[in-house]
Amino acid sequence: MKKPSKRYKESDKQLTPDKMYSLKEAVAALKTMPKPKFDGSVDLHFNLNVDTKKSDQMIRGTVVLPHGTGKKIRVAVFCKGEHERQAREAKADYVGANELMDKVAAGFLDFDCAIATPEMMKDLSKLGKVLGPRGLMPSPKTGTVTNDISKAIEDVRKGKVEFRVDKQGGIHLSVGKISFEEEKINDNASKVIEAVNESRPVSVKGKFVKSLSITTSMNPGLRIVC
Repeated sequence: MKKPSKRYKESDKQLTPDKMYSLKEAVAALKTMPKPKFDGSVDLHFNLNVDTKKSDQMIRGTVVLPHGTGKKIRVAVFCKGEHERQAREAKADYVGANELMDKVAAGFLDFDCAIATPEMMKDLSKLGKVLGPRGLMPSPKTGTVTNDISKAIEDVRKGKVEFRVDKQGGIHLSVGKISFEEEKINDNASKVIEAVNESRPVSVKGKFVKSLSITTSMNPGLRIVC
């Protein structure tokens, strides 16, 4: 097992053992920790009280971060005809139909979000094993299968992100960069926490969020009261 770095140990010394932080306290503490040489991301980690073997408890949704993600989102749009023109006008990074799908099938995955028109989904489903495991498969549930290509691209550019529960009942999502002002990190994180809580299935009994922590790249996490 890799030993903690000197910076990690210095950050860990600043924390109170077993303390549960409010979101604002946690963000303030993260901002004082020694930082890596790059602009690290700030991430939320949820542990949910769900049974992922039950289809109604496979939580998935989207939320628009008020202050964006802090990184340029590369968008690929699978479409034909008039929709291609709309996608290019909206400044999508990659646009196309069969030729773009062939490129992806050959190993091209240099994008962060995929959007498709409904007519493309039958053919695009053949790439499910490539796009699915990477969270790139377009879905009507997340607004990435639509004929309103311009709006879908605009939403992604504004900071629309997807969250989904994994097999262990966890949700892991970036809410910005450590260079963001504290208020902006708090706003983004609060929106995600609100969206996850609103996604609670009616079949779940008892406490929904079992634990919640916030971390920044290469530093220890802080547990948040939830």
